[in-house]
Amino acid sequence: MDFNLAQINVAKMLAPINSPVMAEFVANLDTINSLAEGSAGFVWRLKDDNNDATSLRPYDDDFIIINMSVWDDTEVLRNFAYGSVHVEIFKQRKKWFEKMSEMHMALWYVPKGYIPTAQDGVDRLHYLRKNGETPYAFTYRSKFSAGDAVNYNLGNLSA
Repeated sequence: MDFNLAQINVAKMLAPINSPVMAEFVANLDTINSLAEGSAGFVWRLKDDNNDATSLRPYDDDFIIINMSVWDDTEVLRNFAYGSVHVEIFKQRKKWFEKMSEMHMALWYVPKGYIPTAQDGVDRLHYLRKNGETPYAFTYRSKFSAGDAVNYNLGNLSA
């Protein structure tokens, strides 16, 4: 079976999404989302009726927004996140978002063709916060493969 890499990241806004504080962030969403969709290795991204995910609230906190996407692998996701114009917006995040005290992003493998739900992402992030990095949920620091994830999941299912 072939796999893709899924990612979730969450951020806590400093103000409501329609406030002047968030205006520059919102103004850049279409550009960054188009850049992602046009990037090599991009597969899918979570979006609502406004073509972004800013109205989705899988948490009880209205100030927490999520971003999820699926990519061919870690390398192409890293190239988009840190090797494209995206990094310029990312560097400005302190203008719009609080510094989070707990892990705010997670990576995991999904079978090709599987579209993860927001709840899938939230579950992986919570798992990572509770258990640390494993092949089930990890960060860029880890070098887990899809094979590691399959073996880890099978081993934990039989335990």
